[in-house]
Amino acid sequence: MAFDGPEGKQITLAEGATMTSNHRSANPDAHLGHFMGKEILNQILDQTGCMGIRVYHGLNSSGDRELVFVGVDANENDMISGIIADRGKPCPTFCSSQNALNS
Repeated sequence: MAFDGPEGKQITLAEGATMTSNHRSANPDAHLGHFMGKEILNQILDQTGCMGIRVYHGLNSSGDRELVFVGVDANENDMISGIIADRGKPCPTFCSSQNALNS
């Protein structure tokens, strides 16, 4: 099967809140999330042949969880010769005010 762009779907706040609550319960010491700016995301998406972004879970040298972003082509392959991103801003420290997704 090939990717054509509409993969994924919008979810409700209640669905997202349940998933993030489950994550916080299972991983009480983990980051709640990461912020990645639109400039780097647009750079990934603007690559020729890019159909979307795959996000990998990773650990940095300090043992903290990180997210690694890479473009993906229509054949479902990571565009590893293109732009790969990390170094988003973790929550905590860079968090939203309290809401259903983070508290």
